Amino acid sequence: MIDSNKVTQVVAASLTKRHKKETRFKWLGRLAVFFGFMLVFVLIADITSKALPAFHQHWVALDINYDSNWLSIEDTSESNLKSANYRKVLKNSLYQMFPSVTGRSDKRKLSQMVSSNAEFTLKDNLRATPSLIDRQTRVWFRFDDDVDIYLKDVKQLGEAEFRLNAKQAIWLKQMVEDGRVEKRFNIDFFTNGDSREAELAGIKGALIGTIFTMLVTLAFSFPLGVAAALYLEEFAPKNRWTDIIEININNLAAVPSIIFGLLGLSVIINMFGMPRSAPLVGGIVLTLMTLPTIIIASRASIKAVPPSIREAAMGIGASKVQTAFGHVLPMAMPGILTGTIIGMAQALGETAPLLMIGMVAFIVDIPTSITDSATVMPVQIFLWADSPERTFLAKTSAAILVLLSFLFTMNTLAALLRNKFEK
Repeated sequence: MIDSNKVTQVVAASLTKRHKKETRFKWLGRLAVFFGFMLVFVLIADITSKALPAFHQHWVALDINYDSNWLSIEDTSESNLKSANYRKVLKNSLYQMFPSVTGRSDKRKLSQMVSSNAEFTLKDNLRATPSLIDRQTRVWFRFDDDVDIYLKDVKQLGEAEFRLNAKQAIWLKQMVEDGRVEKRFNIDFFTNGDSREAELAGIKGALIGTIFTMLVTLAFSFPLGVAAALYLEEFAPKNRWTDIIEININNLAAVPSIIFGLLGLSVIINMFGMPRSAPLVGGIVLTLMTLPTIIIASRASIKAVPPSIREAAMGIGASKVQTAFGHVLPMAMPGILTGTIIGMAQALGETAPLLMIGMVAFIVDIPTSITDSATVMPVQIFLWADSPERTFLAKTSAAILVLLSFLFTMNTLAALLRNKFEK
């Protein structure tokens, strides 16, 4: 005869052991989630701390004497103002401010403390106000990137450090004591294109190129992916050919991204003659790469729609096309948008296929259309990360923050659309 008390004790012990396992598993899960969030937090905090110097920049006010003899002009005609010797004006004005600088090497070091863009600042200033000729005025200039980094990192002004020698450090200290140095928000980081001069480089060209490329990718991949998924799931007959198509779609999702870049180079550029380094070509290449992801996710979402929806629509006289587009597709849209978000996020961070089609080129001009030469944010980050100047290190981290913000904005808009379709 079975002892009921003993059975109860065994069952109770078993339940206690099971509850302990469940509790332990819950805590392991919470620990894993916490650890993941901590890694993300540490990563973003590290990137942010390195990016902060890129968002401000030091400027210096110099007393510029627009001497007509230094400018080598006789009148204020537009052609003379364009071809005037602004380099001589800048150098001689600096030498007047520091009369103790006499040696050729010291003069060269002094003039190198100001950004190479200073001559264009002088030109724009004089062309806007020609009456400044033979007069002295105060003009603000960017510092060279080495001086800017020195001011951001140095602990004691006047000491040689980084790429500034002792004399340059003393001259800079004198400028600071004279109230000529000012720290400003670096708006040029968002309004300039790329430049070989670190203090002038910005992300506008790469950001607009990224937007154009993503728009082309979305315009091609979303309708093609949804149409292919809808056909395969709702209309295509189940036979050997559709099985082959499904297998190939699944295999394409695992193909290395650089293969799509080679395809774009050999077919889209060489065979069809499309412009190299253009967002149009980049968007087509990324479309080929993201299509399998969107098709697979869309098919899974369409398959998850209850059969009763189809039967009800057919029962009231709807055709198969009306059922697919009027009932099945709207109900599957939240899952389709989720797959599109995943595919677009993957495309946004891709670099290898775009390197193959020439979007790694050094491009200063801001693209105005999808056929202009351009680069994208991941490639720009790659180029800056490979640069030896310390200023580019901060700008690399700042560009990563902008890219993450762009991704967050894109995902937020997609999530809002997904919630709308769910309602």
